[in-house]
Amino acid sequence: MASNRALKVADRIREVVAHSLETRVKDPRLGFVTLTDVRVTGDLQQASIFYTVMGDDAARIDTAAALSSAKGMLRSEVGAQLGLRITPTIEFFEDGLQETASAMNDLMAQVRARDAELAKIREGAKPAGDADPYKVRE
Repeated sequence: MASNRALKVADRIREVVAHSLETRVKDPRLGFVTLTDVRVTGDLQQASIFYTVMGDDAARIDTAAALSSAKGMLRSEVGAQLGLRITPTIEFFEDGLQETASAMNDLMAQVRARDAELAKIREGAKPAGDADPYKVRE
């Protein structure tokens, strides 16, 4: 479990990087990016930034290239804003949240279809054996 300080630093890094992407990075390859999570190691040496991109595969590839080229400027901005003794290295990772959600929606659609099939089968079904399977004492 991350320390309270690491969580605060991660949250601050997310704010600084998001603001810098919005105001300072002028790369035309940069698409509509949402920073989903930032994780910092316990010693605050490395920061992993997870992001999602709206658009097709080409937009995702272009955005990854833009983030990679802006990594040094973003690290400098993080160092200036946070004032830590050692500025953490920044690594960007595309978050698989969209693909996971899409796969989950597909699975839920399959479950609904199978439930509908089962409901159709049950409509005309009768219980096996007697209507009242319990023995009655006379």
